[in-house]
Amino acid sequence: MIAALGFHGPIAPDLNDQMTRIADAALRWSVAHWIAAAALSLYAVTGLIMLTSGSRLTEGWWTMTAWAVISVGALWTMTTAVAETTVVANAAVSGSNETFEAWWAFAEGKANGFAFLALAVAVIAGNEARTSEGLTPTWSAWTAAVAGIASFAGWALGMWFGVGIGNLLWVASSIVMSAWTLWFGVVLTRSRIDVS
Repeated sequence: MIAALGFHGPIAPDLNDQMTRIADAALRWSVAHWIAAAALSLYAVTGLIMLTSGSRLTEGWWTMTAWAVISVGALWTMTTAVAETTVVANAAVSGSNETFEAWWAFAEGKANGFAFLALAVAVIAGNEARTSEGLTPTWSAWTAAVAGIASFAGWALGMWFGVGIGNLLWVASSIVMSAWTLWFGVVLTRSRIDVS
């Protein structure tokens, strides 16, 4: 996800500017979104595995809900990534404004799943920071929790309210959040301790 976000960059507040950005770098846009689709697939599967694990990571209703939101948010956003790497990129390159606008609206609506995925990561990271059995250092879990909230806020500001700086906040905080989820996942899979 980190690579996808790095290639993706902030979304332009103006739709015509965004179309031009995509048309000028269609290959980069497509690669970023195929990487995102793969990463989001991993998020979705991880959420499902965690929901069935019966571990301490899902013991509260808030963490159980967060893992469910990770799966649903990832699936929503994955469909966005596939649409953007195919129809949206092709419409931008061909200059088909009507097709671009229609599919962009679809993608933008489905991409709201990422904002809720970010809130779910904030809940999971906050839970990890509060527990004595946390698998990552407390400071990193709190950083991820704040980054998840900032990612949600950045998305809301940029996409829902049209505040341009929100898009930059979304990308930067999502990279931090994704770095922690990678770290957490690696530590979790290599952990010899019983997380149940």
